[in-house]
Amino acid sequence: MPTLVLVRHGQSAWNLENRFTGWWDVSVTEQGAAEARQAGRDLKAKGFAFDQCFVSLLTRANQTLNLILEEMGDLWLPVAKDWRLNERHYGGLTGLNKAETAEKHGEEQVFIWRRSFDVPPPLPEAGSRYDVTSDRRYAGLPVPHTESLKDTIARVIPCWSETIAPALRSGQRVLVVAHGNSLRGLVKHLDNLSDEAITKVEIPTGQPLVYELRDDLTPVRKAYLADWA
Repeated sequence: MPTLVLVRHGQSAWNLENRFTGWWDVSVTEQGAAEARQAGRDLKAKGFAFDQCFVSLLTRANQTLNLILEEMGDLWLPVAKDWRLNERHYGGLTGLNKAETAEKHGEEQVFIWRRSFDVPPPLPEAGSRYDVTSDRRYAGLPVPHTESLKDTIARVIPCWSETIAPALRSGQRVLVVAHGNSLRGLVKHLDNLSDEAITKVEIPTGQPLVYELRDDLTPVRKAYLADWA
């Protein structure tokens, strides 16, 4: 049966500071690096091996993937990098402390921006220091200015259909390292969750989520690695 493992990057500097990160590039913390290394050791100890890896274009995800593969002794594995696996773009919230934003705009409004399915955060101000449209890794790509979870999933699913699913159907064992919201898009698709149900799903940092799939890529079982037997 095809095997798919999803990992949210280890704790990042802005996770630690409780800031909206989105497409802004930050590194993992020491704790985040330790989470990634532990994930690699645990995957190896439980006998997992991979043939193909997929990762976003953001540093924190790439650092996490590299540390996992280093612990597994598999740094030689092929890696496909895809912007469509990037985190949700938080628009004008990028860089803001979540608690301070709630004080300014009200907890109810911030909750809607964070947890609704189809309401995007406000657009960034002109000249925002967090504008990544000139970043050369995104040259020629449709960089969003803000995204709802629905918008994020709309780009993740074509990535799944065009690259990840074909790898699984060909018999490859696949590791995907990405972000909370892009991975929620994959989980929504795999588990056939409603728009409302996916807004309540939380994916912890650095904890491998394992899927065993049928040939049609519907799940036979899934569990976090700590509970996988």
